[in-house]
Amino acid sequence: MTRLKMLTAAVAAGVMAFAALPAQAQDLPGKGKTVRYAQSDSLGANYVTAQIVMAALKELGYDVKLTTVNTTLFFQAAAQGDLDLATDVNFPQREPGFRAVEKDAEIIGSGLIVGGGINGYLIDKKTADAHNITSLIQMKDPKIAALFGKEGKADLINCDPGWSCGDVVDFQLDKFGLKDTVKSIRGKYEALMVETVARVKRGEPAFFYAWSPSWVNNALVPGKDVVWLPTPEDALPPSVPNKGSALVKGVKGCAGGADPCRMAMASWNWGAVANKKFVAANPAVKALVENVKFPLETWSEWEFNINKNRGNNALIKQMADEWIAGHKAELEKWVAAGKAAK
Repeated sequence: MTRLKMLTAAVAAGVMAFAALPAQAQDLPGKGKTVRYAQSDSLGANYVTAQIVMAALKELGYDVKLTTVNTTLFFQAAAQGDLDLATDVNFPQREPGFRAVEKDAEIIGSGLIVGGGINGYLIDKKTADAHNITSLIQMKDPKIAALFGKEGKADLINCDPGWSCGDVVDFQLDKFGLKDTVKSIRGKYEALMVETVARVKRGEPAFFYAWSPSWVNNALVPGKDVVWLPTPEDALPPSVPNKGSALVKGVKGCAGGADPCRMAMASWNWGAVANKKFVAANPAVKALVENVKFPLETWSEWEFNINKNRGNNALIKQMADEWIAGHKAELEKWVAAGKAAK
């Protein structure tokens, strides 16, 4: 074989070998690009999912710059092109804020929680069973209400001032005619709920608003420690969009065994919002995020661990790493969807 033929054969072999290799870094859709990724300033399981989503983005070749910011400020930054993506926007509560910027931002996918989450009113199961309490409307009865307070009114642990869920509760108390017998307590929710959990563990009556997934429903398990009280009808303030019926099927621990159980509102979810120009230029990110889903039980477990251990960064990273190690095939499927996007 002549030197020219040897050189030609070597080049051909090299090309064939290169073609047979998996996609190299230069073929990844995110090569040379940075995702300016935002997470809410409200600590929870969303911080764990942010770590997992970042790991997936890096598998696509992207560099990721993480910023912690209030959701209202994120909307403004995303619309202006200063931030690209967030995956922990609470819908429908945050929908009015999103609608103000939807000309420049868009929702990606259908939410990160499989089936969505729930919101509603709960009381301790001990009192519910003893007095046959199976509906929120029974709080109209002064004798029932007095079981949950010291001044003849039921003390209802509500959301933080400024949280839209608290506005829903206050609106419904008025709509359902409960203001004369129920006192809405709006303070620092986390601190109030620590005391509420302790009350239930001591066998004392407790009445509170909560949502799932959350650490509360791991500390006080519906059907075991507490029960959800069905509401009498759908009712939302003008500031919170109606996303369907509040009747939710399969709610564990609904008082009286009701199924469906009428919650405070229709199912909610953590949604993803991104700058429109960013999405158009990065179909791989859109395809990836559309596939990201976690079971409600997984979210609740993360929430519980974060609350129990005060949510330090090392714990958050550890939980994310453990999930990735145990769900490699699932993560690879999400990444493959991103690589295949055009």
